[in-house]
Amino acid sequence: MFSGKNVVLCVTGGIAAYKAAELARRFFKAGARVDVIMTEAATQFITPLTFQSLLHTPVAIDMFELRTDMEIGHVALAKRADVIVVAPATANTIAKMSCGVADNMVTTTVLAAKCPVVVAPAMNDNMWTHPATQENVDRLRRRGALVVGPAVGLLAEGGVGEGRLAEVDDIVGATRLALGGHGSLQGRRLLVTAGSTREPLDPVRFISNRSSGKMGYAIAQAALDRGAEVTLITGPVSIAPPYGAKVISVLSVADLRVALHEESQRSDALIMAAAPVDFRAEQPATSKIKKEETGDRWTPVLVRNPDLVAEIGARRPERLKVLVGFAAETDDLLANAEAKLRAKALDLIVANDVSATDAGFEVDTNRVTMLGADGSRESLPLMSKDEVAARIVDRVAAELGLGS
Repeated sequence: MFSGKNVVLCVTGGIAAYKAAELARRFFKAGARVDVIMTEAATQFITPLTFQSLLHTPVAIDMFELRTDMEIGHVALAKRADVIVVAPATANTIAKMSCGVADNMVTTTVLAAKCPVVVAPAMNDNMWTHPATQENVDRLRRRGALVVGPAVGLLAEGGVGEGRLAEVDDIVGATRLALGGHGSLQGRRLLVTAGSTREPLDPVRFISNRSSGKMGYAIAQAALDRGAEVTLITGPVSIAPPYGAKVISVLSVADLRVALHEESQRSDALIMAAAPVDFRAEQPATSKIKKEETGDRWTPVLVRNPDLVAEIGARRPERLKVLVGFAAETDDLLANAEAKLRAKALDLIVANDVSATDAGFEVDTNRVTMLGADGSRESLPLMSKDEVAARIVDRVAAELGLGS
């Protein structure tokens, strides 16, 4: 998402300025060209040399300095920027941006730019909650700025309060969201499911499977990158959801069923990347089953869970135009996938061999074949799940009659 993009990082004068170095490094590592602008006050907290050493480009401070192309600095940077990130954004800088004041390199560049602007406030908690600051932030939001944070945490002067700079991961996620805001799926709602479910045997034991949720989370991120409004229904996983997605956490197939039927009513496409457990205990025990009670053999009675994607396919909501399923198989991959495609009234099914050690569950790569209801078939070689997700979302966009 950041590859080939121009990110202008504006650093203002607060103690959180030191975190901007890690933010710059993250953008640079992701493939972006990063230009740093600092206020004079920011240089009291972190030196320009830090950013120059990380990025191998000069730092802009003087508003009247000419660039090498003989353009005034703030004009050149504003024209080149794909996104501007103000982090940390002090109460003073937020007030200036809100009122259109252009008295330093940061505020002048923001005023001259037409690209998306991400603002990450950081200040004392009393300054943050002051009505003047809140009015200024609201004005920036109404003009289209994406405001991330501040977080609640330990503040520089001691004590805990709301005013701490948002985590770097969140600022990067917000910047990615801003860059994708006008993509091909802008105005469309995509529903993505991810991860496994858990079916209790007793209060401490459950039935589950090896799904990590990585594929579904990657699909949700790819949809956000194209400007979609994304709802992610997720089972228990150990990864962070993509910034900007509406997240609904579920535990059992019954929980997933309720969320799925409600959210599918207002979605344009459903990508069912979750791996719901096929069976559940007929009568889960209400207290822990002791080994002494079962002897050497325990045979719980299992019953089949409902096939949720088949239910959606049989009674598809009017708005839902694209329904995508997954076939995680160990044998007869394509034959089984084609049978599921027809039986569940899908528009597309993504088939993958989960017996492979380098694809499927619990790894960062996948090798899939996409089969369409129109008879199309596309086999993808081994690639990262992020790349697979991008190809799946491109196909969904095409099914919706949109570009990739």
